[in-house]
Amino acid sequence: MPELIEPGTVWLVGAGPGDPDLLTRQAERLVTAADIVFYDALVGKGVLEIIPQHVERVSVGKRSGRHSKDQKSINDLLLSAARSGKRVVRLKGGDPAIFARTSEEIEHLSLQGVPVRICPGITAASAAVASAGASLTLRGSARKLTFVTAHLSAEDCNATDWAALADPASTLVIYMGKAAVKDAADELMQAGLNRNTPALVVENASLPNERKVRTRLDLLAIATSASVTDGPAVLIIGEAVRPLQPSLFTVFDTAKAAAVT
Repeated sequence: MPELIEPGTVWLVGAGPGDPDLLTRQAERLVTAADIVFYDALVGKGVLEIIPQHVERVSVGKRSGRHSKDQKSINDLLLSAARSGKRVVRLKGGDPAIFARTSEEIEHLSLQGVPVRICPGITAASAAVASAGASLTLRGSARKLTFVTAHLSAEDCNATDWAALADPASTLVIYMGKAAVKDAADELMQAGLNRNTPALVVENASLPNERKVRTRLDLLAIATSASVTDGPAVLIIGEAVRPLQPSLFTVFDTAKAAAVT
């Protein structure tokens, strides 16, 4: 039977939203079979505890404004480890296919002849709506699903097609959106999205310190500022997150907004 990870191979592995119970069986097998694991800042503590003590761990975490390694350095570390014959796992929060710079690592390694494989993971948006007892789509009301990242350069922000994103028949998920939430909400409303559109803010999705706040588009910025601390948060906007089970989250409404301001 062939080895799960061949020496000199790199696996890009999705660590899920943080809860180790949401790690896939394949991901768990891969981190236990590795010689070295390069992990992101958003990988949950419980997931890291699954890695055996004999496996080398290297933090290459990147959070907004707090980068321990730039992408070129990470690429070079992966290449060096693979060339030395190690079984390499690159452990990424969520799913490697969603805003994880996976393509850059694949290109860098492939150009050097290093085999790269991918193990998908559960993305934060899925965990967030599951915890809130909601869905990302809704028959008849939310027939499309759009993932965007608000962690953009000024040039990217100016080039964003807000009219396309302000679709009342779609669910919009904004990753890394805390810093840009006010601009995003304003742009969406200016593009025609109703100010009363339901919105959900989930911080630390799937973890014990998770926070879930339901609000509406015009209060989204102040709700996020008042309710979210320093954990990673996902913003979900659209009819699909209209409350089905209100007891599962905090409601941030006009009265709370008045109290905060």
